[in-house]
Amino acid sequence: MPDDVFAALFAEVTAGGRRFGHREHVHLTWLAIRRCGMPDAIGLVSAGIRRTARYAGAPQKYHATISQAWVEVVAHHAGATPRRPVPAIDPFEAFADANPELLDKRLLSRFYSSALLASPHARTGWVLPDREPFPFSPPPAAR
Repeated sequence: MPDDVFAALFAEVTAGGRRFGHREHVHLTWLAIRRCGMPDAIGLVSAGIRRTARYAGAPQKYHATISQAWVEVVAHHAGATPRRPVPAIDPFEAFADANPELLDKRLLSRFYSSALLASPHARTGWVLPDREPFPFSPPPAAR
């Protein structure tokens, strides 16, 4: 995906001077999934956040497993949330209202132990959850 796609999504979720906090991360991820599909959104979001962290002088803030896990979790919820017209609420707000658990930045601790997420392998590459599998994951034999 071109860098300008991430830049446009980033600009959209930080418009009006909003900081890039957890809600904006979920919003950007949701937009990326809707525009590119889940597999491409993983690369787009991961590369964009990695670049943003490097640019901000904090490359250590990028975490490969956390980035991909959030894309997968948001994609699962996006697929499970019916698209219905909500004229008074913008589409992301309707999605967030229907999926408030996504706004809890500790959600991944349900699936991952702190020790696993702190490991160098999880920081630099994808690791499967060690506490409980994602509810939308195929059974271990199917992987």
